[in-house]
Amino acid sequence: MAGNQRVYKQRIRSTQTLQKVFRAMELIASSRIGQARRNAQEASPYDHALSQAVAALGSYSRFDEHPITQKRTDTNRVAILVVTSDRGMAGAYSATILRETGRLIEELVKDGKEPVIFTFGRRAHSYFSFRGTPIEFSWTGQSDRPSDESIEEVATTLLDYFLQPHEAGGVAEVHIVFTRYVSMVSQVPEVRRMLPLKVVDVAGAGELDEAGNEALEKELAEKHGGSMPLYEFEPGPSEVLDALLTRYMGSRIRNALLQSAASELASRQQAMHTATDNAEDLIITYTRLANAARQGDITQEITEIVSGADALGAE
Repeated sequence: MAGNQRVYKQRIRSTQTLQKVFRAMELIASSRIGQARRNAQEASPYDHALSQAVAALGSYSRFDEHPITQKRTDTNRVAILVVTSDRGMAGAYSATILRETGRLIEELVKDGKEPVIFTFGRRAHSYFSFRGTPIEFSWTGQSDRPSDESIEEVATTLLDYFLQPHEAGGVAEVHIVFTRYVSMVSQVPEVRRMLPLKVVDVAGAGELDEAGNEALEKELAEKHGGSMPLYEFEPGPSEVLDALLTRYMGSRIRNALLQSAASELASRQQAMHTATDNAEDLIITYTRLANAARQGDITQEITEIVSGADALGAE
């Protein structure tokens, strides 16, 4: 029984150590989630304004004439950007994204397409490397706090792959698998096709194309007294559209990465809070078992003393 006491006390000490680690990670995630959430939310007004500008420009130029809005048929390669965390201890955050990526790959293969993997985060890189899946490009080290430089690099790389000819390794589509931040207790995995581009108003007006930008055009008209304003473009509508659509593509990538960063920190905070509570419950359980073992040892010792005394008295 004394051996049991030592085992339980050792388990209590190790669990207490883990509890301190979990608590520290929870506090770190809590300190970062506020800024990550603000970054994700503050990007929405810019994206909305950019959508309005593209919708206004759509009255003077055709979306479907731009290279990044045209469907490619010269290749069956499809790029997939998988956004996961760099570290663990975030619950099912990365596992959910990897599961959704697996489903997307299966669908693409059934359609006769060839997936090309891009990863953002060490978990995705390790997952595909372990399974021998070739990785075209990988970014690591900034999953919970992506910098402007890394976001720009990701957007530029994916856009370059889409615009490259088939002989140079170009792709026909670009998809991104990420986690959309809803609230501290709700993060939703999402698969979004980024290219060929459809103009999307992230504030909720819906998807826009050559025939479907009425929502934002109406909003712009209401702001200017019931009619769309007249614009003059320098050097011309096509050049301005080229610049705006490229920026719009970058803004969508930026929004997805910032949403993922906020989701990762929220998932980690929840997971560490749950782990801290579970460690406390485990400590209470082990303490009760240790007390019971100690009580058993005392009872056994008393029994042995009484039995010995009785034996001596009988002699």
